Amino acid sequence: MTRLGIDFEHASRTWWESGGSDLWEALTGEPDASSVVVDDDLAASWLGQAEQLPGWSGGPEFAPHPIRAATLSEDEEDL
Repeated sequence: MTRLGIDFEHASRTWWESGGSDLWEALTGEPDASSVVVDDDLAASWLGQAEQLPGWSGGPEFAPHPIRAATLSEDEEDL
């Protein structure tokens, strides 16, 4: 399982305004969600689409993308 979450330190709005907002809402089902846990294959597919939008890599070194991904351990999956 993978947790995808908004990286609030990525200040650029380009990705969000170039279709990222719609893509994120399609994944989470709600516009105000700050994170979601999904199957690894779905996360990889979604990230592949997300990186095609303008602004994906427009952030600083410490927050290069508007969405961050983290693989969950078995313990975290049960939370």
